[in-house]
Amino acid sequence: MPSQSSKSSESSQSSQSSESSKSSQSSKLSKSSQSSKGLRVDDEGVARCFWCGDDPGYIDYHDHEWGRPVADDRTLFEKLCLEGFQAGLSWLTVLRKRPRFRQQFANFEPAKVARFNRRSVERLLRDPGIIRHRGKIESAIANAKHTLAIQAEFGSLAAYLWRFEPKAKDRPRRMTVRALKQLTQTPASKALSSDLRRRGFSFVGPTTMYALMQAMGLVNDHIEGCHVRAAVDRDRQQFARP
Repeated sequence: MPSQSSKSSESSQSSQSSESSKSSQSSKLSKSSQSSKGLRVDDEGVARCFWCGDDPGYIDYHDHEWGRPVADDRTLFEKLCLEGFQAGLSWLTVLRKRPRFRQQFANFEPAKVARFNRRSVERLLRDPGIIRHRGKIESAIANAKHTLAIQAEFGSLAAYLWRFEPKAKDRPRRMTVRALKQLTQTPASKALSSDLRRRGFSFVGPTTMYALMQAMGLVNDHIEGCHVRAAVDRDRQQFARP
């Protein structure tokens, strides 16, 4: 809203300046309205889910990765591992370390990670470029071995994971910010977590697994009004389930 001093000089301003002021005020009101809906509007008027903030890397992840359906086992194993490493930390921290993780974890090729040994663990613990948590490192290696077993049984990790895609009737009718914040875990993520644990996986709790489901496109949790939501819906409609 214009300041008091601005109001006193309005009569002497040009109509173009007045229109510019009104446009600026309207833009601010629009951003405020979108913020209440869980959206963040950038300077170009593009609305995104609130959680990606204004970090360029986070915005790129939000726009081009999060919620896009994935059927590639290497990518899925990477997401599974990194969601486990993220437990207790911010996803942005993991995202910034992801390039180094890929270097140190053989690009998350399950067969290669499964061959890591005790010396591999010690090497990784000395690397400040990743998250140096012994339990999570050992878990990723063990989970790689269990992933190989899943591939042998189901043909691929993708075929296994997509079995847990929830039915439309089990999803919110509208993806509002309120609905999103209530979706920390679901019956599908609990079922996935339980089955993975039965198979020997660790760091795969139901909340972590719901984050994986969001990231790999098992669900589309982009908030209504987000400029990406419709594109993700199209991707999911065209996606060939493994």
